[in-house]
Amino acid sequence: MTDDSRPLVVHLLNRFATGGLENGVVNIINHLTAFRHAVVAVTDVTAFKDRIEAQGTQFIALNKPPGQGLWLYPRVYRLLKELRPTVVHTRNLGAMEFQLPAWAARVPLRVHSEHGWDVDDLGGVSRTNQRLRRVYGMGTHRFVALSKAIETYLTGPVGFPAARVKRICNGVDTQRFSPSSVAPPDWPFRRGEHLVIGAVGRMQAVKDPLNLVEAFLSLRALCPADWPRLRLVFLGGGPLHAAVKDRLAEGGALAQTWLPGDRNDVPALLPQVDIFALPSRAEGISNTLLEAMACGCAPVATDVGGNPELVEDGRHGLLVPPRDHAALAGALARLVREPGLRAELADAALARARASFDLKGMLAAYAELYSLGIPAEQA
Repeated sequence: MTDDSRPLVVHLLNRFATGGLENGVVNIINHLTAFRHAVVAVTDVTAFKDRIEAQGTQFIALNKPPGQGLWLYPRVYRLLKELRPTVVHTRNLGAMEFQLPAWAARVPLRVHSEHGWDVDDLGGVSRTNQRLRRVYGMGTHRFVALSKAIETYLTGPVGFPAARVKRICNGVDTQRFSPSSVAPPDWPFRRGEHLVIGAVGRMQAVKDPLNLVEAFLSLRALCPADWPRLRLVFLGGGPLHAAVKDRLAEGGALAQTWLPGDRNDVPALLPQVDIFALPSRAEGISNTLLEAMACGCAPVATDVGGNPELVEDGRHGLLVPPRDHAALAGALARLVREPGLRAELADAALARARASFDLKGMLAAYAELYSLGIPAEQA
């Protein structure tokens, strides 16, 4: 069988740019070589596409302006008739409406996955969004939930039959993300001398980076003896980047922080972090939390979404309520003051990432799912 004869999976998403959802798509495309792949972005495709290593992957941008995309349905229909994919896989509500032209084009397997809560509907309480999902999902064969919370949402308020919903957690490449004592040349801190608290993510409201900033500033009073050696690293850009920098400057801690923006060498940077902090207000299954666990960081995360599925409080890390910088500061202070506990949680998190969330398991689940679209005589 030649490469050209492999079944095609069209990954249809709102925008192909830096993000956890998109990183999951990259992992699937780069590793599921039994399938050909195409990325169709409702809006645009950015330089993030350079992370795709699979030869022959197609990238198509629809350049849709804000608003409902009904007028794009004929174009998507024609595109799918031309590409003739075996699978169309849409992701999140921003792309879900294009399940309708996929149904009209009679794509053999139509899959939709939910990766986390909508930014303007944390917790999924919007009846409008629930109704939209029911309408858009009428012709969808399978729904993928990345966490138990999302699975419960899809089978509960949204009302999809449990038989059509499959939970597939994210997986982490434990070869690429692993402990290392070798720091990149521009890493600004010294192992042993500094104790580094790190975070990775887009600086936007749902990720709540200012919550982490307030918690870090609180450590001056909570850990006065350790404060001079504490450092904060936040990898990622976004609309709150300037506000984060301003608050750190106002708090007199800017010299103890590193805010390099987006980086493409996160696997080399994360192993230099001692305590990984995830202050999000909502999450699906966090790629960055999994990556930090695989790099041997001790995790402190908010008790939201899929985080409790990754981290059992007190066993693989510490969980705290969202939007509570005092609770977050208390958990961070505990790990600063108790190096034995910090090492114990880091070791347990590493073991859990390797044993339960290795990338191979996720890829096997998607390969099995996508194979449902292949006719029996071709399987």
